Amino acid sequence: MCGRFTLTCDAVRITVFFQLATVPKLRPRYNIAPSQLIATIVQQEQEAKQLRLMKWGLIPGWAKDPKIGHRLINARAETLSEKPSFRSAFKRRRCLIVADGFYEWQQTKTGKQPYYIQFKNQQLFAFAGLWEIWHSEKNEEIESCSIITTKANELIKPIHHRMPVILSPNTYSQWLDPTVTSIDKVQSFLAPYDSADMEVYQVSEKVNRSTYDQPDCFQSI
Repeated sequence: MCGRFTLTCDAVRITVFFQLATVPKLRPRYNIAPSQLIATIVQQEQEAKQLRLMKWGLIPGWAKDPKIGHRLINARAETLSEKPSFRSAFKRRRCLIVADGFYEWQQTKTGKQPYYIQFKNQQLFAFAGLWEIWHSEKNEEIESCSIITTKANELIKPIHHRMPVILSPNTYSQWLDPTVTSIDKVQSFLAPYDSADMEVYQVSEKVNRSTYDQPDCFQSI
Protein backbone atom coordinates (compact mmCIF):
# COMPACT_ATOMS: atom_id res chain seq x y z
CA MET A 1 0.00 0.00 0.00
CA CYS A 2 0.96 3.66 0.10
CA GLY A 3 0.07 5.40 3.34
CA ARG A 4 2.47 8.34 3.48
CA PHE A 5 4.51 10.38 1.02
CA THR A 6 6.35 13.66 0.54
CA LEU A 7 6.23 16.71 -1.71
CA THR A 8 8.96 19.14 -0.72
CA CYS A 9 9.71 21.19 -3.84
CA ASP A 10 8.26 24.58 -4.77
CA ALA A 11 5.45 25.45 -7.16
CA VAL A 12 7.83 26.71 -9.87
CA ARG A 13 9.50 23.34 -10.20
CA ILE A 14 6.13 21.57 -10.33
CA THR A 15 4.90 24.00 -13.00
CA VAL A 16 7.89 23.31 -15.24
CA PHE A 17 8.07 19.55 -14.71
CA PHE A 18 4.40 18.92 -15.43
CA GLN A 19 4.05 21.74 -18.00
CA LEU A 20 1.22 23.52 -16.19
CA ALA A 21 0.00 27.07 -16.70
CA THR A 22 -0.17 27.88 -12.98
CA VAL A 23 0.22 26.11 -9.66
CA PRO A 24 -1.11 27.36 -6.31
CA LYS A 25 1.41 28.13 -3.61
CA LEU A 26 2.36 24.94 -1.78
CA ARG A 27 4.31 24.51 1.44
CA PRO A 28 6.86 21.68 1.72
CA ARG A 29 5.29 18.48 3.05
CA TYR A 30 7.43 15.79 4.68
CA ASN A 31 4.76 13.40 5.94
CA ILE A 32 1.57 13.61 3.91
CA ALA A 33 -1.14 11.41 5.43
CA PRO A 34 -4.59 10.13 4.39
CA SER A 35 -7.54 12.56 4.64
CA GLN A 36 -5.24 15.53 3.99
CA LEU A 37 -5.31 17.69 0.85
CA ILE A 38 -2.80 16.59 -1.79
CA ALA A 39 -1.57 18.04 -5.09
CA THR A 40 -3.48 16.33 -7.88
CA ILE A 41 -3.30 17.01 -11.63
CA VAL A 42 -6.45 16.46 -13.69
CA GLN A 43 -7.63 17.12 -17.20
CA GLN A 44 -11.28 17.38 -18.15
CA GLU A 45 -12.61 17.31 -21.68
CA GLN A 46 -11.90 20.46 -23.70
CA GLU A 47 -9.81 21.87 -20.83
CA ALA A 48 -6.10 22.17 -20.14
CA LYS A 49 -4.63 20.08 -17.35
CA GLN A 50 -4.57 21.78 -13.98
CA LEU A 51 -3.41 21.16 -10.45
CA ARG A 52 -6.04 20.93 -7.72
CA LEU A 53 -5.86 20.14 -4.04
CA MET A 54 -7.98 17.07 -3.31
CA LYS A 55 -8.74 15.06 -0.20
CA TRP A 56 -6.73 11.84 -0.04
CA GLY A 57 -9.28 9.03 0.28
CA LEU A 58 -11.66 8.60 -2.64
CA ILE A 59 -15.37 9.17 -1.98
CA PRO A 60 -17.48 7.54 -4.74
CA GLY A 61 -20.24 9.68 -6.16
CA TRP A 62 -22.87 7.22 -4.94
CA ALA A 63 -21.61 7.14 -1.33
CA LYS A 64 -24.04 8.13 1.43
CA ASP A 65 -21.30 8.88 3.95
CA PRO A 66 -18.01 10.61 3.01
CA LYS A 67 -16.22 8.62 5.74
CA ILE A 68 -15.94 5.79 3.22
CA GLY A 69 -12.93 7.70 1.89
CA HIS A 70 -10.89 6.61 4.92
CA ARG A 71 -10.97 3.05 3.53
CA LEU A 72 -10.23 4.05 -0.07
CA ILE A 73 -6.84 5.76 0.07
CA ASN A 74 -5.42 3.07 -2.23
CA ALA A 75 -6.83 1.17 -5.21
CA ARG A 76 -5.37 -2.14 -6.38
CA ALA A 77 -4.32 -1.98 -10.04
CA GLU A 78 -5.40 -5.57 -10.62
CA THR A 79 -9.09 -4.99 -9.76
CA LEU A 80 -9.85 -1.41 -10.82
CA SER A 81 -12.31 -2.36 -13.54
CA GLU A 82 -14.19 -4.69 -11.16
CA LYS A 83 -14.62 -2.62 -8.00
CA PRO A 84 -17.73 -0.36 -7.93
CA SER A 85 -15.79 2.25 -5.94
CA PHE A 86 -13.20 2.71 -8.70
CA ARG A 87 -14.68 1.39 -11.94
CA SER A 88 -16.15 4.67 -13.21
CA ALA A 89 -13.15 6.79 -12.22
CA PHE A 90 -10.75 4.34 -13.85
CA LYS A 91 -12.54 4.85 -17.14
CA ARG A 92 -12.94 8.63 -17.12
CA ARG A 93 -11.42 10.34 -14.05
CA ARG A 94 -7.75 9.46 -13.85
CA CYS A 95 -5.23 11.82 -12.29
CA LEU A 96 -1.59 12.36 -11.44
CA ILE A 97 -0.68 12.68 -7.77
CA VAL A 98 2.47 14.76 -7.38
CA ALA A 99 5.26 13.48 -5.10
CA ASP A 100 9.02 13.32 -4.66
CA GLY A 101 9.20 10.33 -2.30
CA PHE A 102 7.14 7.91 -0.23
CA TYR A 103 7.34 5.69 2.84
CA GLU A 104 6.86 1.97 3.35
CA TRP A 105 7.04 -0.06 6.56
CA GLN A 106 8.80 -3.37 7.08
CA GLN A 107 7.46 -5.74 9.71
CA THR A 108 10.25 -6.76 12.13
CA LYS A 109 10.40 -8.70 15.40
CA THR A 110 10.37 -5.44 17.33
CA GLY A 111 7.70 -3.65 15.30
CA LYS A 112 7.42 -1.80 12.01
CA GLN A 113 10.51 -0.06 10.61
CA PRO A 114 9.81 2.85 8.22
CA TYR A 115 11.78 3.32 5.01
CA TYR A 116 11.90 6.22 2.56
CA ILE A 117 11.93 5.62 -1.20
CA GLN A 118 12.83 8.21 -3.83
CA PHE A 119 14.52 8.52 -7.21
CA LYS A 120 18.32 8.52 -7.08
CA ASN A 121 18.36 11.96 -8.68
CA GLN A 122 15.60 13.13 -6.30
CA GLN A 123 13.38 14.17 -9.19
CA LEU A 124 9.66 14.78 -9.05
CA PHE A 125 7.29 12.04 -10.16
CA ALA A 126 3.60 11.19 -10.28
CA PHE A 127 1.61 8.38 -8.76
CA ALA A 128 -1.22 7.01 -10.89
CA GLY A 129 -4.46 8.12 -9.26
CA LEU A 130 -8.23 8.20 -9.60
CA TRP A 131 -10.50 11.05 -8.57
CA GLU A 132 -14.16 11.77 -7.91
CA ILE A 133 -16.52 14.61 -7.03
CA TRP A 134 -18.96 13.88 -4.21
CA HIS A 135 -22.06 15.95 -3.38
CA SER A 136 -23.85 15.86 -0.04
CA GLU A 137 -27.57 16.37 0.47
CA LYS A 138 -26.73 19.94 1.45
CA ASN A 139 -24.91 20.39 -1.89
CA GLU A 140 -21.50 20.26 -0.25
CA GLU A 141 -18.86 19.31 -2.84
CA ILE A 142 -15.72 17.32 -2.08
CA GLU A 143 -13.06 16.39 -4.63
CA SER A 144 -11.15 13.31 -3.51
CA CYS A 145 -8.63 10.84 -4.88
CA SER A 146 -6.94 7.48 -4.41
CA ILE A 147 -3.42 6.24 -5.19
CA ILE A 148 -3.21 3.09 -7.32
CA THR A 149 -0.91 0.33 -6.06
CA THR A 150 0.70 -2.68 -7.71
CA LYS A 151 3.10 -5.46 -6.76
CA ALA A 152 6.47 -4.30 -5.42
CA ASN A 153 9.59 -4.04 -7.56
CA GLU A 154 12.85 -5.76 -6.57
CA LEU A 155 14.00 -2.81 -4.45
CA ILE A 156 10.86 -2.60 -2.33
CA LYS A 157 9.93 -6.29 -2.19
CA PRO A 158 12.09 -7.03 0.89
CA ILE A 159 10.20 -4.28 2.74
CA HIS A 160 6.63 -4.66 1.51
CA HIS A 161 4.83 -6.69 -1.15
CA ARG A 162 2.99 -3.67 -2.62
CA MET A 163 4.05 -0.24 -3.89
CA PRO A 164 2.33 2.78 -5.45
CA VAL A 165 2.20 2.92 -9.23
CA ILE A 166 4.68 5.53 -10.48
CA LEU A 167 3.88 6.55 -14.04
CA SER A 168 6.48 7.17 -16.71
CA PRO A 169 6.25 10.79 -17.98
CA ASN A 170 5.59 9.55 -21.52
CA THR A 171 2.28 8.11 -20.32
CA TYR A 172 1.00 11.24 -18.55
CA SER A 173 -1.02 12.64 -21.45
CA GLN A 174 -2.86 9.40 -22.22
CA TRP A 175 -3.45 8.63 -18.55
CA LEU A 176 -5.03 12.04 -17.99
CA ASP A 177 -7.02 12.17 -21.25
CA PRO A 178 -10.69 11.42 -20.38
CA THR A 179 -11.37 10.48 -24.01
CA VAL A 180 -8.98 7.52 -23.74
CA THR A 181 -11.40 4.93 -22.37
CA SER A 182 -9.62 1.76 -23.48
CA ILE A 183 -9.14 -0.16 -20.25
CA ASP A 184 -6.47 -2.39 -21.81
CA LYS A 185 -4.47 0.67 -22.88
CA VAL A 186 -4.37 2.43 -19.53
CA GLN A 187 -4.06 -0.84 -17.60
CA SER A 188 -0.74 -1.43 -19.34
CA PHE A 189 0.70 1.64 -17.58
CA LEU A 190 0.16 0.16 -14.12
CA ALA A 191 3.36 -1.86 -13.73
CA PRO A 192 6.01 -1.71 -10.98
CA TYR A 193 8.53 1.05 -11.69
CA ASP A 194 12.08 0.02 -12.59
CA SER A 195 14.01 -0.26 -9.33
CA ALA A 196 17.31 0.71 -11.03
CA ASP A 197 16.33 4.39 -10.86
CA MET A 198 15.30 4.33 -7.20
CA GLU A 199 16.89 4.21 -3.76
CA VAL A 200 15.64 3.27 -0.29
CA TYR A 201 16.89 3.84 3.25
CA GLN A 202 15.71 3.57 6.85
CA VAL A 203 14.21 6.61 8.54
CA SER A 204 13.13 7.56 12.05
CA GLU A 205 9.90 6.28 13.59
CA LYS A 206 8.90 9.93 13.92
CA VAL A 207 7.16 9.49 10.58
CA ASN A 208 4.74 7.07 12.27
CA ARG A 209 2.95 10.08 13.75
CA SER A 210 0.68 11.56 11.10
CA THR A 211 0.75 14.93 12.87
CA TYR A 212 4.55 15.16 12.64
CA ASP A 213 5.59 16.95 9.44
CA GLN A 214 9.22 18.05 9.65
CA PRO A 215 12.30 17.66 7.38
CA ASP A 216 13.84 14.99 9.62
CA CYS A 217 10.98 12.61 8.69
CA PHE A 218 13.01 11.36 5.73
CA GLN A 219 16.49 11.81 7.16
CA SER A 220 18.51 8.60 6.90
CA ILE A 221 19.33 6.84 10.17
